[in-house]
Amino acid sequence: MFGKKSGHKDMAEIHVYTARKLSDMAGSLERLARTFDLDNTCGNGLSREDAAAAMQMAAAMVCGDCERCGMREEGRKKDGYYLYYLLRAFEKKGSVDYEDMPGIFLDSCRHREQFVGHLNRNLGRAAMNLTWKNRFLESRDAVISQFRELAVILEEFSRQMEQARDVTEGWERAVRRTFLLHHMVVERMLVLEYEAKRREVFLTVRTNHGRCVTSADAAICLGQAMGGRDWTAARDSKSIVGRKAATIRFLEEGSYEMLFGVARRPKDGETVSGDSYTFSRETPGQVVISLSDGMGSGEGAGEESRRVVELTEQLLAAGYTPRSALKLVNTVLLLTGEEQHPATIDLCCVDLYTGVLEAMKLGAAATFVAGDAGVELLQAQDAPAGVLLPVEPALLTRKLWEDDRIVMVSDGVLEALPGDDKEQFLKEYLESIGRRNPQELAEMVLEFAGACADGARDDMTVLAAEIWTK
Repeated sequence: MFGKKSGHKDMAEIHVYTARKLSDMAGSLERLARTFDLDNTCGNGLSREDAAAAMQMAAAMVCGDCERCGMREEGRKKDGYYLYYLLRAFEKKGSVDYEDMPGIFLDSCRHREQFVGHLNRNLGRAAMNLTWKNRFLESRDAVISQFRELAVILEEFSRQMEQARDVTEGWERAVRRTFLLHHMVVERMLVLEYEAKRREVFLTVRTNHGRCVTSADAAICLGQAMGGRDWTAARDSKSIVGRKAATIRFLEEGSYEMLFGVARRPKDGETVSGDSYTFSRETPGQVVISLSDGMGSGEGAGEESRRVVELTEQLLAAGYTPRSALKLVNTVLLLTGEEQHPATIDLCCVDLYTGVLEAMKLGAAATFVAGDAGVELLQAQDAPAGVLLPVEPALLTRKLWEDDRIVMVSDGVLEALPGDDKEQFLKEYLESIGRRNPQELAEMVLEFAGACADGARDDMTVLAAEIWTK
């Protein structure tokens, strides 16, 4: 697959062809989404047509040829006032009572009990059909949304492949020589350079002395050959270099590194916290910090928030952008059952190549970024996940510099603080304590919040992270 110098041009052509095919697939998914993207929208309630149909069906079952009370005629007037009144009464109480019927009906109808009974059953069936229709339309909209998000991912990947430069020739000699000194033979290689000078290397390599070498040691050799930068073998590559040649993908590590700290305390009286969090490096060159606060407290809330965190992490590792991942998590929570189980999502993604922080929130508390210039608040007013559809999470972006700290807290921490402007109160506290290592910082914030409220009235979690240049 990866040729020597004579094969570099062929490999570049293969990349262009693959990029175009991915772009075509993205276009197909977008067209497929438009095909299903009908004008049907979810209804908020029964229409006058539904009420008229219910009255006509009740009249057909009960009235026969009788025209005394005029209810059959009322059912034909789809713009009549009585249909509007009937719908409001049914929506308010869930049924139509005798006092909701016209006086002439109560005075002249000999089968009013049967008529009202059939009317309520017909309206109930119409309401049930509307509920199922809305559920179907929500599911359809979720599928359409995922088609579009996948199209965006494929288009972005296609753009990256088209922009990738083949720089194998500039490094081939040094890499082959360095690997040979460590008793490894490079049979084929490909070095690609993406935007921001980020590089990726594919090596088809084997040992020549009968022993095995770990991919981690091979990554060290690659770093020595390519200017001393740190490299790592991709998670989906082989972990051992043996006598049989195998292709291993190596990824260049970023210029930045991060340290983490966490402090948490469950609500008083509970043994399990309803908050869940994660520090993840599943995506190459990126750190993901996520915090979710489940509804309520205890084991049930913890299970809900844990599901949100795990699903978000899996989607990000699969290539979804933070916004796409949160939109899909919101859809999944909304469609998993009749009962709503909202959970907040607080997501911070840090690019270790550029030091850029992308923060996204659904119903989560503010994030605090502390640096030499002071403490900055990142906050967005959104509903928790699993409540509304559609949802468009706000993206908050900030460049991080050496020794900048990120502090993420759950609602329980802010609620424990005094005053109306709790975010400002915590901001001033963070400014007063100065620089601390992440673990010490998280513990100090948790202790401070607990002291302000004389205990934990809700689950309390503090995440802290610090960035530094390698």
